[in-house]
Amino acid sequence: MLSGGGARGAAHIGVLRVLEEMHVPVDCIAGTSMGALVGAAYASGMSVTEMEQMVSTISTAQLFIEKPPRDELALRRKLDDRSILLGLEVGIRDGELLLQKGVVTGVQLETFLRRLSKVSGYHRFDELPIPYRAVATDLITGKPVVFDQGELPNVMRASMSVPGAVAPAEIGGRILVDGGLTDNLPVDVARAMGADVVIAVNLGTPLLKREEIGSLLGVTAQMINILTEQNVQASLASLRADDILIEPALGNFSAADFDDLARTLPIGEAAAREVAPRLAALAVGDEAYAAWDERRHAVVARQIEPVAEIRFGAMSRVNAEALRGMLDVRVGEPIDPDTLDRDLRRVFGTGDFEHVNYRILEEGGRRVLEIDAAEKSWGPNYLRFGLGLASDFKGDSFFNVAASYRRTWVNDLGAEWRSDVQIGHTGRLATEFYQPLRDRAALFVAPRAELERRSVDVFRGSQRLARYDIRTADAGLDVGSALGTYGEARIGVQAGSTHAALDTGPEALDPPSRVRRGALTAKVIVDRLDSADFPRFGYAGSMQLYGSTPALGADDSYTKWDADFLGAYSFGRHTFSAALRAGGTLNGDLPRYDLFQWGGFLQQSGYPPGALLGERLTFGRVVYAYKLVEQRLFEGLYAGVSLEAGRMDKPLVAGSPSGLLKSVGTFLAVDSPLGPVYLGYGWAADGSRSGYLFVGRP
Repeated sequence: MLSGGGARGAAHIGVLRVLEEMHVPVDCIAGTSMGALVGAAYASGMSVTEMEQMVSTISTAQLFIEKPPRDELALRRKLDDRSILLGLEVGIRDGELLLQKGVVTGVQLETFLRRLSKVSGYHRFDELPIPYRAVATDLITGKPVVFDQGELPNVMRASMSVPGAVAPAEIGGRILVDGGLTDNLPVDVARAMGADVVIAVNLGTPLLKREEIGSLLGVTAQMINILTEQNVQASLASLRADDILIEPALGNFSAADFDDLARTLPIGEAAAREVAPRLAALAVGDEAYAAWDERRHAVVARQIEPVAEIRFGAMSRVNAEALRGMLDVRVGEPIDPDTLDRDLRRVFGTGDFEHVNYRILEEGGRRVLEIDAAEKSWGPNYLRFGLGLASDFKGDSFFNVAASYRRTWVNDLGAEWRSDVQIGHTGRLATEFYQPLRDRAALFVAPRAELERRSVDVFRGSQRLARYDIRTADAGLDVGSALGTYGEARIGVQAGSTHAALDTGPEALDPPSRVRRGALTAKVIVDRLDSADFPRFGYAGSMQLYGSTPALGADDSYTKWDADFLGAYSFGRHTFSAALRAGGTLNGDLPRYDLFQWGGFLQQSGYPPGALLGERLTFGRVVYAYKLVEQRLFEGLYAGVSLEAGRMDKPLVAGSPSGLLKSVGTFLAVDSPLGPVYLGYGWAADGSRSGYLFVGRP
């Protein structure tokens, strides 16, 4: 009988190791929370060695960072990573602001739980190699719920849904949370299964110290610990004289420390060896134990029959047909668990669902795969906020505050209407209506409009000569195709105007006050990076064409092109990345309001941001970064250096840096709840120097 205890529960594996060494057969298992996970793995036929290997690969990030691997996200969600928007998403429905039910919804956790179970599909738990029970808590009645049948991953998920941390699970119409609230040491459950002698493994529930209760989460955790310890004491009091109690000396090992699970295994072993004389009385002979072990490893045969139907559970907003095209699992073929897990992560990556799970049903001799994609209870409309701060340590500091409002599933084809507003150094108001043309096709149309106000500084080297105040208004219509989760291609038309005024500087640099714009546009973007902020693997790139033509009302005729690429590769704590950027004109001269602007952090470091302004840009850099510190739920602390080279031809201002420009940059960077934070410094070969501080994406 295995108690709950979060990460402390890995000690159960050490106890099981000793029981195997001593040839003590286990006739039934009851578990709560982490004890339910270890118990389910063992009861379904997983060996102790397999569990030890799995534990060695687990991390907090794998279990509790909600986003699936980034290359499986829809491109529109990837593009959010390039903005200053923060991760917190607030739902809006019927004029009410809504928040999600837990810090994490449990999608990553469910993927891990499916790996823990040696059986798939719905089972009566008395039919497993070892009869099994799991305990959860009904959030409505406040009473324990004992599972004796179901799908093991779902039951495990319900048993360890810590309130406030992991969103509740819903099974059979009940809202379920961690069983530790009501029966953390389920002696009574084991007794009801017919156990004559109960081997109770109690991990303990240490209360937080005064200094550790400094937030709402701390108070919540302490309340849960108090409730858990109270029911544990009642269970301990019910033990009989011939029962065996094992209490691993875990000390202050945190229930949340999923990065160091392997440390608890020898502690569990040591605790079991302390009661070895009593355990020895339960041991059986070699032949009897071998027969028991053979039965335990007689795993329920993997079902290889082809799937006759794939269906989605009831959804109120999302059109199931629009999701089918995202699946690699096919009707008429057996289910490959790894492929199905990738499919579920891809569906979750659309951003429409609170969690995504599945069940395999047998209906009239037919195998049916039912995908339970639960729409976000705080949807269907979402609000996000963003913040960006920057300073050059020379008196120039900037800030931007942003908000994004996204309406999803405006119609059955999955239309999305998004509006963004930003105030600060750059003011912006933009809206786009993204309309797929068919429910399972990649084609879409996207009418859009944008207003923007920004300041453009004009430099000669590191000396600021002038500042423009530029206001633009554009409207356009794009037709495009999604390239799976890899990227997107668009062509379109755009019309608008640019108003430019000389804020400070000589009259010789005074631009035209108003310019009409009209152009044909084309854009291809590919993004396979594992992270937008600290990429360790993958690549991303884009290419854009802007063909300004009087036929569409433009005052100027020219064709501007722009392309970029970034690739990253890592081993251990070391990461190397390379970036290229180039742009110019295919015909005509670029007007002043549409020149390339470059310079700043990792963009010819050493020069002030935007110090290089001209008609043709060529740039390349190589960056080495070393991860100094690992973080559980963030991407870590890095130190890095960059080598950069480039040139800006036909600069706006005579005497600006020309020829091959060489720079070196150094930085410290850390991931944070506000996004990446960078502290950097750059040197240019001509003597220019600049410091950089960014909070949010630079």
